[in-house]
Amino acid sequence: MDNRQEISEFLRSRRAKISPEQAGFSRAGNRRVSGLRREEVAVIAGVSVEYYKRIERGALAGVSAEVLGAIAEALHLNEAEAAHLFDLARAAHGTRTTSQRSSVQRVRPGIRRMLDSIVGSPASVLNEQMDLLAANDLGRAFYSEILDSDIARGNNARFAFLDPRARDFYPHWGKSADQITAVLRRHVGRNPGDRGLSNLVGELAAQSSEFSKRWAAYNVKYHHTGRKRINHPTAGELELDYEAIELPFDPGLTILTYFAEPESPTAERLALLASWAATSDRESIERAAKAAAHEDG
Repeated sequence: MDNRQEISEFLRSRRAKISPEQAGFSRAGNRRVSGLRREEVAVIAGVSVEYYKRIERGALAGVSAEVLGAIAEALHLNEAEAAHLFDLARAAHGTRTTSQRSSVQRVRPGIRRMLDSIVGSPASVLNEQMDLLAANDLGRAFYSEILDSDIARGNNARFAFLDPRARDFYPHWGKSADQITAVLRRHVGRNPGDRGLSNLVGELAAQSSEFSKRWAAYNVKYHHTGRKRINHPTAGELELDYEAIELPFDPGLTILTYFAEPESPTAERLALLASWAATSDRESIERAAKAAAHEDG
């Protein structure tokens, strides 16, 4: 896949973020760019100006790991951004990636049993498109707004940008929207041939100016650990830590688990949500049983 434009825009966006002073250059003279010049990046990276210009035009195929590392250092790339640069280089070189995997992703029975064994914390499995593929009982109750949304169809990215309820569910909506976009950008860079990802990005860009604006910023982030505030329609305000673990034997799948501080108000509210979820499940089972008995009668 030709990803030269993606490479070019990413490198330009990172270069624009670094002031001359940060890189040890003087701002004296007539500078036409707010960040570093290409010539300055080339000097810091130890490559010729013409070579760096070719790279920034998208010619990453064949560029050595040493040069990529030097460019990452020159542009002050963080860990996620540096990994994204290497992903773009592999795609430019035509290296086989996980984009060739089957588009149908299933959660193995063992992973489902592991989810069910997690008690007191919402736990789920997501793919790189942010579809909720599986969850424990508390996880289904926790994500009820997303799972019940005709707009989101079980997809967190669609929910965040296309469903108006997301701005209540995520009190810090802007921060959540930034993170979702940056995580999607990393996944697209790692799997540029993934049709599901490209279709999702196209859908969001066509329907949400907020997404389009963030997508054009070319920010990249990991989604491994952090803290998030949720305003759940049943449980109320929840302050939660989360851990996301990629499954090495199930490429593209991640287990996401939220945790509350012991004996905190959030822990109490999660316990109430778990009780509500169990009651709802029992009522659903009872209704199904009564309906079946009625049909048999």
